Amino acid sequence: MVDAVAGKRVAARVNRRLAFVQWVRRMHGWFGLWGALLGLMMGTSGVWLNHRATLKLELPGQQQMNAELALPDPVPASAEAMAAWLQQALRLERGAHTLRVERARAAPWDRQLMQPERWTFAFGGPDRVVQVEYWVGNKSAGVRTTDNGFIATLTNFHKGVGMPVPWILLVDTLAGSLIFLSISGTILWWETNRRRRLGLTIFGTAVAVTAALAIWPLQS
Repeated sequence: MVDAVAGKRVAARVNRRLAFVQWVRRMHGWFGLWGALLGLMMGTSGVWLNHRATLKLELPGQQQMNAELALPDPVPASAEAMAAWLQQALRLERGAHTLRVERARAAPWDRQLMQPERWTFAFGGPDRVVQVEYWVGNKSAGVRTTDNGFIATLTNFHKGVGMPVPWILLVDTLAGSLIFLSISGTILWWETNRRRRLGLTIFGTAVAVTAALAIWPLQS
């Protein structure tokens, strides 16, 4: 009688474990499907971004044009007013998605000189970016227009350049999916693979290599 009860308990525990593994495997597949397209796009652009400095990769199809834009008299008194005027003057559909104000400070090449306040603006989206630089007191502003090709547009999608809040939240769901896939993948491996020592060795080696490569630049 005791053996029968113990056997039932063991069987119930095994069944719960199998049910849990099946659920994790099912969720692993659904989360992977949700992030498949975004993961492909982010992976492609991520490889390009990761190697662009070392391999000096240029973004194909990217074209830049620099120009000077005369300002009205009087010049807009604030950075916000300037952003609104620039949107109209440049005939842009959307307002600035980036606005930065650098306060006046001593010039780095001569501490006796004061460098005026600088305003910078960025308009547009991932396929076309308009950047404006204005030094307070000038009668004109520098305008740089960048038209992006396919790869450059992908990298801007990756970085969220000019993208609205819904896109940022969508990418957050991809990040959450990757976290879940990492955890669920580890659980599935642990529950279905008996060669755990080898797996732990591989995992430990990966952690050590990652930590070493991350710390190395900080010590130089």
